[in-house]
Amino acid sequence: MGRLGWAVLNALQAVLLVGITVVGFPVALLLRVLFGQGPALRVASWFWSPLVFAGAGVRLEVEGREAIDWTRAHVLVANHASMIDVPAMFGAVPVPLRFMLKREIAAIPFIGWYGSAMGMVFIDRGNARDAKRKLGDAVGKLREGATLIAFPEGTRSKDGSVGPFKGGAFQVAIEAGAQVVPVAILGAGAVLAPAGFRVRPGTIRVRFGAPIETQELQASDRNALAQRAREAVVALAQG
Repeated sequence: MGRLGWAVLNALQAVLLVGITVVGFPVALLLRVLFGQGPALRVASWFWSPLVFAGAGVRLEVEGREAIDWTRAHVLVANHASMIDVPAMFGAVPVPLRFMLKREIAAIPFIGWYGSAMGMVFIDRGNARDAKRKLGDAVGKLREGATLIAFPEGTRSKDGSVGPFKGGAFQVAIEAGAQVVPVAILGAGAVLAPAGFRVRPGTIRVRFGAPIETQELQASDRNALAQRAREAVVALAQG
């Protein structure tokens, strides 16, 4: 397909993405009113993510999910190369999933509104007091049995390499005594580039690693835990 053909197709895919997002938001709110937050959180897994992938021509493959005890609280930590990592994780995780995201995402129409309504954790890194409070909120959710996911690099990788992991998500896991699960997302950057809206069909693989226990750790161990988790993600990506 030529450049013009791809541009037209990507424009149609963008319209589809906006459409299913706009439709999915009120559906999630209705489910929240009728059945609570759990089923409402699953709308992104049951409805939004499959349609995003169908429209993009993406196949999702998941490895290692069966080895995780999903009845426990977890902090999933994954590499981040593309915005399509978000629907990939919604599709790969079999339980209600909440993201830890930077505050700017909350301002995006429908996506930010959905996240706020569903109890996602939005952290303002420029406001230390607010960030501390939001991290405390995340600890509370984990103690209630939630599954959280963070992209601890803090930004999308432009070349696919895994950058240093920041410590916030690991501090939350230690305070809550929750397992940290390293996750490698492969192929996402080739499907949707880090910048712009250049979509190409392909396969995205999500690989779950062995959970890391945190119950014996202290807050001072968070950087060492971050390094250990990063090494596990890199090994998963290379495996």
